[in-house]
Amino acid sequence: MEARPRRTGRRRAAGAVVTVMTWQIDVDRRVCMGAGLCNGSLPDRFRLVDGKAQPVESRIEPDEDVLDAADYCPYRAIHITDQATGEALVAAD
Repeated sequence: MEARPRRTGRRRAAGAVVTVMTWQIDVDRRVCMGAGLCNGSLPDRFRLVDGKAQPVESRIEPDEDVLDAADYCPYRAIHITDQATGEALVAAD
């Protein structure tokens, strides 16, 4: 039995182009009063620095818990944006 010749070059995925969805987390430090609800509920996503919330990472994969944290912020200081579309998922009122 003869061995098949080895393929050269890169493999191409079948079907549509695959993109990874990324969200941008921004905290308006002028508005944040440091209530800590975001940090208390999601310490892996938010931390308090000088009494104000700050994202641990500004770009993340979609995470419904982050949307909830932004919705529960009493000062509406957390903004979430879809990086691919620019759509504001949670924005200032």
